[in-house]
This record gives sequence, structure tokens and C-alpha cells, in this order.
Amino acid sequence: MTGESPFGPDFFQADSLHDECGVFGIFDHADAGALSVLGLHALQHRGQEAAGIVTYDQDHGQFIPERHAGLVGDAFGRNTSAAGNLKGRFAVGHVRYSTAGGSNPRNIQPIFADLAGGGLAVAHNGNLTNAHGLRTELVAQGAIFQSTSDTETIVHLAARSACPRLVEKLIDALCQVEGAYSLVALTSKKLIGVRDPHGVRPLVLGRLEGAYILASETCALDIIGAQFVRDIAPGELVVITESGLESHFPFKPQPHRFCVFEYIYFARPDSTLEGRNVYEARKRIGNVLADESPALADLVVPVPDSGVPAALGFAEQARIPFELGIIRNHYVGRTFIEPSERIRHLGVRLKHSPNRAKLKGKRVVLVDDSIVRGTTSRKIVEMVRDAGAEQVHFRVASPPTTHSCFYGVDTPTTDELLAHRMDVEEMRQFIGADSLAFISMNGLYRAMGTGERIAKAPAFCDACFSGDYPISLSDQEGGKRQRQLSLLADVA
Repeated sequence: MTGESPFGPDFFQADSLHDECGVFGIFDHADAGALSVLGLHALQHRGQEAAGIVTYDQDHGQFIPERHAGLVGDAFGRNTSAAGNLKGRFAVGHVRYSTAGGSNPRNIQPIFADLAGGGLAVAHNGNLTNAHGLRTELVAQGAIFQSTSDTETIVHLAARSACPRLVEKLIDALCQVEGAYSLVALTSKKLIGVRDPHGVRPLVLGRLEGAYILASETCALDIIGAQFVRDIAPGELVVITESGLESHFPFKPQPHRFCVFEYIYFARPDSTLEGRNVYEARKRIGNVLADESPALADLVVPVPDSGVPAALGFAEQARIPFELGIIRNHYVGRTFIEPSERIRHLGVRLKHSPNRAKLKGKRVVLVDDSIVRGTTSRKIVEMVRDAGAEQVHFRVASPPTTHSCFYGVDTPTTDELLAHRMDVEEMRQFIGADSLAFISMNGLYRAMGTGERIAKAPAFCDACFSGDYPISLSDQEGGKRQRQLSLLADVA
């Protein structure tokens, strides 16, 4: 895979929650292909496994797919022909981190198929929680799947719909699925955007020189100089044509449950989602964390990069100096050192290096966004101590992660999560910190500006912390990770 670390996909990030996916769409712009490449660059943090774009060339009446493994720059850079092939004024794009179906190249999106009503390209951020059952039924009925992605289930359902028009076929398909999704879809005449009725995953609308744009985050609008118009509402389906934009609400209304982890970690800090600037939200989390769990310390140090805004907020509220006591190596993924046992042991230090001049002899507060398995946190605490820190106090900008996510975030199984197996004191001993504290659930909600969490009607999806899953988990078995989709496409 282009751009893949020789250490393997899980070596450096096995102890973090992986980003989900990012989607982008643009309708009726002369530079649709090039703007899609830029938009996907801005969304690269949401998926580094693969990137794809499908355009529609009106002049020749054809869809043009370019889907490649690796980073956006690798797939559509100057040394490739892919970007130059993207002719047409309509486009949809996708950056991927596989949460369902694995990393088979056939799973790279957007997925394209010729349906009875014409071509349809679909890019999906999220996860369908009944995809396995639907797929089993479709295969029994004769459907032939080309990928192991849950997104292809939507395409097959649309293809088999008796509805006469493509938009109606897509609505019919979505009425049969469960789960979290933000979709952008392209036909020869339309750009379609839709969010699931709970609004778990983000999707925003923008304008550029008269062209409409759909994207996972506002940072993708900013990079191309587009104007933010609004968020697509939960359960809303927008249809963009040469006549303009139509809004529809074809699904039964559900309680709004936007993923709170978008604010904690996933979204880019300069994005604004559902009226909240992500950077400011993370700083407020740090403010509340400092009030709830103060520490006698000489300096506050973020675990880069995701811990930086919360650490700034902690330092500001606690009136303790903020320092970059850990320096991140952004190029570690391109190293070619052989992964011997010694190098594996030093893996965290290849990614994070201690700033010894700032740490030596100091009482340090480390701030990170989350603790998943705890192995990276343990190594970072050890690294800071080895650099001469007198004390290490660990503060976490989210509640304990006790449950797996089934809505588009790749998390370990519940049994692998440190907080599921240990209480806070046991976790403190495991990572080797002098003290350990997490922001409370109510503190997190206060930082979001919603007041304390209402158990019967929480404002967000917080299932990874609470176990309160707002959408049925039809494919889940025995509390384990969602069943892997059938690997028919891999058997050849």
C-alpha cells in the first residue's frame, strides 16, 4: 500500500481510536476533480488507508473512477495521472480507514455501479449495524458482491428497489438499513447528501462560485475558499441539480445523537460542527478537567497532537505554564528501519520524543484525549520519567472508554479496553502515573454547553463511555466486536 509504514497498520496506532472516513462532493464546477483532491487533503485525518474520487464527464456521458490505496498526496499527486483523469463538473470523493470489511482494495470508495436508472457512485462515513444480515439475505437472493464493505449493501438495496427514480431507490435502500451514516452520492444529473436520522456523523453544506459542496467537515470548505452554508440536519436528504437544492426528510424522526468524540478527537481543530468550533470545545474540556481534577505541578504537557487544545485549556484554568514537553515526529510512518524486537519496544519513542530540557526535575501534568488499551499511555509516562520528570500526573480529556463503538469508529473489542477491565486506581498503577483522572461525563457535557447529561435524553452519542447505544446493534453478538462481513470478495 502506498504510504504504508513497513511496521504494519497497527504498530504505531494500536492503542488509539482510528479515524473513521471522510466524504466530499461538489456539483457543477469546472475544477470539480481538482477541488475534490484538495477537499480530501483537508479530510486526510479521517482516513489514511485509501482515497478515491468519481467524477461525471457530461461531455462524454461517462463516470470516471480513480480509487487508490494510500494517502491523498500519493494517490493524486504530481507524479500520478489520476488527478488529470478526473474530467467533469460533478464529483464525489472519499478518504478511508476501514471499520467494516477490511482493507481489500475493492473496498476503496466511492463505490460505483450501473443501476437501471443510471450510474450511482456512493461515498459513506459511518457504519451499518445490520449490514451482515442484509448482505446474507441479498446473497441468498442472487446478489453478487464485489467488496466486503457495508457501503455496497446500500448500492445493492438501491439496485433491487422497485422505485422508478434513483433518488427514490436510494431512499428505499436507506429505509432498510440501521446504523450511523453520512453519505454523498452522485448520479449523472444529481449530487445527493444524507445523514442518518440520529445525526451521528457530520455533514456540512457549502458554496463556491455558485457550486454546491458537501463535506464531512468545514475544514474541507476552508481549503478551497468555499463559504459554509449550514449543517445537513439529522435525517435530511438534499438533492442538488442544475435547478438548485431540494431538501427532504424521508425518515422517521429520531432523537439527535451527534458523536461527542468528534469534538474530543476525530474532527480537525479548525472545523466547526453543529455550531461548535472544535478547537474551542477542546479547550473548554481542558478548563473543566482542571477544575474537576487539579494537580500540584510545575507545567502542563500535551500528548501531541490531539491533546494540545485540552492541555492549553487545562493550563489556562489551572494557571500552570504550558510547555511542549513531548515532540512528535510527523514522518515516522515513512521510516524504513527493520521492525526488530528492540525497535518495536522503542516504537512510541519513534513517534514521540521527550523535551528533556523542559521535563527534568519538574512535576508534570500530561494531558491526552483518551486511554484505550493503555499501552501507549504507559510508555509515554515511562518516557517522561526517564527524561527526568519528578512526578507525572495523567489527565484525560474524555471519560473512561468502556465500550466499543459500532457506528463508524474502529475501536478494540470491549474486553481489550483498559477502562472496561480496571477501575481508575488500577489504571493508574498500570500506566505508572502518580495520579490519573478523567473528565466526568457531566463535565464533558458542560464543556459542550448543554448542561449535565440527561440519562433519558442525552444530547450526544456517548456509547463508548456509557454503553448507551442509540441505534440497534442487529449484527452484534455477545458484546463482542461487530461480526466481520462475509469475505466472498476475498476468496479468489
